[in-house]
Amino acid sequence: MTGLGRVHSVGLNAFAADIIEIQANISSGLPGVTITGSVDGALREGKDRVRAAITNSELKFPETKVTIALAPASLPKQGPGFDLPLAVAVLIAAKQASTSRLDGTVMLGELALDGRLRPVRGVLPLLLAARDAGFERAVVPLANVAEATLVSGLDVGGAQTLSDVVRWMSGDVVLDTVDGEPVAPPAAVVPDMADVAGQAAARQALEIAAAGAHHLLMTGPPGIGKTMLASRLPGILPPLGQEESLEVTAIHSIAGTLPEHHPLITAPPFVAPHHSAGMTALLGGGTGMARPGSVSRAHRGVLFLDECAEMGPKVLDSLRQPLEEGLVRISRRDGTAVYPARFQLILAANPCPCAPAHDVDCVCTSVQRRRYLGRLSGPLMDRIDLRVRMEPPANSALMTEAGESSAVMAARVAQARSAARERWSSDQWLTNAEVPGSALRQRYRPSLAALAPVEQALRHGRITARGADRALRVAWTIADLRGADQPEADDVVSALMYRDRGGQL
Repeated sequence: MTGLGRVHSVGLNAFAADIIEIQANISSGLPGVTITGSVDGALREGKDRVRAAITNSELKFPETKVTIALAPASLPKQGPGFDLPLAVAVLIAAKQASTSRLDGTVMLGELALDGRLRPVRGVLPLLLAARDAGFERAVVPLANVAEATLVSGLDVGGAQTLSDVVRWMSGDVVLDTVDGEPVAPPAAVVPDMADVAGQAAARQALEIAAAGAHHLLMTGPPGIGKTMLASRLPGILPPLGQEESLEVTAIHSIAGTLPEHHPLITAPPFVAPHHSAGMTALLGGGTGMARPGSVSRAHRGVLFLDECAEMGPKVLDSLRQPLEEGLVRISRRDGTAVYPARFQLILAANPCPCAPAHDVDCVCTSVQRRRYLGRLSGPLMDRIDLRVRMEPPANSALMTEAGESSAVMAARVAQARSAARERWSSDQWLTNAEVPGSALRQRYRPSLAALAPVEQALRHGRITARGADRALRVAWTIADLRGADQPEADDVVSALMYRDRGGQL
């Protein structure tokens, strides 16, 4: 018996996806299965899963030589998501499946030994690439249907078993488009800003950071409210736009962190790794092709590093390139993975190792204090827009009425974000933090009077050229919160003060 079967699928290469053509050839020779095309171990093991799934689906696996090729051969392919198209290609070559519905169709799915289809990671970016390549239909495991239907312009069918797919190809059944009853996403529970007593300066800095997506460092003794403030930041951030939601959802799909029944992420993610996290956990990594780390999972959201002075200097300095470019590049055996990493960095640290409630009780030497916060290098600190030194609140502040709620602050942040988005719309920048310095100094240059404080700070060597650009971004945000058309001298002075605060860390 001889025959040739061909099926299309999609392969994920970090954040990029490519169309994969799978061909199965049945020819005379000793019984056996050979898979070619730069496949990894999980894909090589797929031949055993495919054989068992076909047999247990009351179909017949060819008892002859079977050669399966995945093209292009030079592109690395990994993961069990090719099991379904492998099985279908073999069945077509064995004349046990129809090809009438294969034109314009891609298939994804892992096979269990009994023929059931298991969900796979990365369905959203895979199907977006398939749609852009001109495909019209997609067959996915039923558990991936909720995520797959986020892709508009593509007919999606969810199957529970390999037998369902074979019968659909013959026109005997219609594949499901809904995985059970729709489930409303649970309401996010975010603590309220009103719970924070005192700390007016830190609250104001956090509001500026939220309005412009600026990076913020908070220092102060333990128990003063640094973590409380940071954990309440998501409550004052505006929801993601449609394109942002799809981009963030795609990253979490690759990472395997999407909820099952309501996969679309509409709120800015908040990622808070432990201070013992290493460079791989932070940036991403793994064997073969690197997977997204914390900086990518925090894309369009917040990366909160509590007790950041406890982290290694090399780990902290690894953030410099993502902070500057909004991308992270990780080189591994199978190539260089590039993931989006446009996150807002919030740092919190104690002033010294002993961290007493009051500085007068500190027992650390000046060398110990300098070495402790010296882990935050100068180049990293130059990329931090706002620095706040927090002091213990007075006893009366703890007993007074609560401060402003998250809802009140969120309204001002939303208004400022809207003004910034409208101003930068022609350049497609979403926040003030994304605007390059050249645009701030040329096309959107403030008045000479407003620029005077920056020029003076540069002349006296108090800030770098990068620091000047970042101060201008913060000044624009302060102006947006005031409802002004452009920053004035007072806004620029305030921005420079936020860079100086905590300077004697």
